Parts: sequence; structure tokens; C-alpha cells
Amino acid sequence: MARKVDPEKVAQKKAEIAEVAARLFATNGFESTSVAQVAREVGTSPASIFYYFPDKASLFRAPFEADLPAAEKLIEQHRNTDNPLASILDILSELSKDAAYPYAQGMLVESLRRMGHDPELFAASEKVAAVQRKGLTDLIRRSINAGQVDAILDPDHTAGWLMTVVDACYLNAEPGHDPSPEVRRTAQGYLRPGYLKESDHV
Repeated sequence: MARKVDPEKVAQKKAEIAEVAARLFATNGFESTSVAQVAREVGTSPASIFYYFPDKASLFRAPFEADLPAAEKLIEQHRNTDNPLASILDILSELSKDAAYPYAQGMLVESLRRMGHDPELFAASEKVAAVQRKGLTDLIRRSINAGQVDAILDPDHTAGWLMTVVDACYLNAEPGHDPSPEVRRTAQGYLRPGYLKESDHV
């Protein structure tokens, strides 16, 4: 009789392996990191790694693919908010806080190198960005209607700009430093009604 697989334990093990692999990929690069190295760090065999991940590319993609359900959950949490501006700021904080992760910058840079070689990685990143952008766009539109955000702003363009600010946190990441307070401050100033008129008189 085949042994019953525990989905929770499988997910935990995959997350453990992906965490170790991300550190190695961020430090050494994708090409210079072998599955054997990951296995040694985890304390298992390469065969065990391949039980959870079919190849090295899928192992690298794991954190980025995990971002999709996380993004969907985050946006859903704020779907019925009574304070859309507060939700925008909370979402931006949540998206930017992981820049404090010691290997965040390395993984982002390496993922940019990998995009042209791995269509599945590119697709995963695009799906995550689309979910985040649509969620922010909807909230920005609601904030404008509620008078919380400057009506001169285009919701979709503004959502894209705010996501660019978040991306910049990872490109310029300082390990251990959570940039979310700065992101909130930047977003609040940009979104504030009348900001452009006030700036014209500075």
C-alpha cells in the first residue's frame, strides 16, 4: 500500500528547500549554483530535491510562483475596504517590506537575468504584477471618488508608478532595512489632493 502524502509537510519541505536555494542563487547566481549545492545546504540528496522540483529552473522560480497566491490574497483582503486610501498604503507596505530580506536584491537581479531564458518565470512575474496593478488601480479609483486621492491622477498609470517605487526598493535594498515607512510617505505625498497645485507655488 502506497504511503499517504501529507500536503502540508510537502509544502513545508518545498518552502525550506526554496529558501535555501534562494540564498544560494542570490549569492552565487543561477549558473554557478548546482542542485548538489542546494542539497548539501538542506542536508539531503539531489534526488530528494528533484522529488520536489523537476529541475533547477523550477527551483529558482518557486519564490516567484509563490508570489501569485500571496498577491491574490493581499488584494482580496482589501477588496471591501471602507478606507481605500489606507488599503493602498497597507498594500504598498506589505509589498515593500520584504526588501529587508538579506537576499532580496540578489534574487531580483538574478531573476532579471533569467527572464529571457525562462518563459515560465516571465509569465509568473507578469501574472503577479497584473494582480497587484489591477488591485491598486481599483483602490485608487475608489479613493479618487471618495475625495482621498487627487482627481487629476489616472488610476492605472498611478498604480504602475507606485509599483515602480516598490521595485526600486528591491533594486536598492539594504539588508535588514524595511523601506515600507518611506514608501508610505512617498505615496501619501504623491496621492494627496491638491499636491500639484501646492507644488506649483513652491
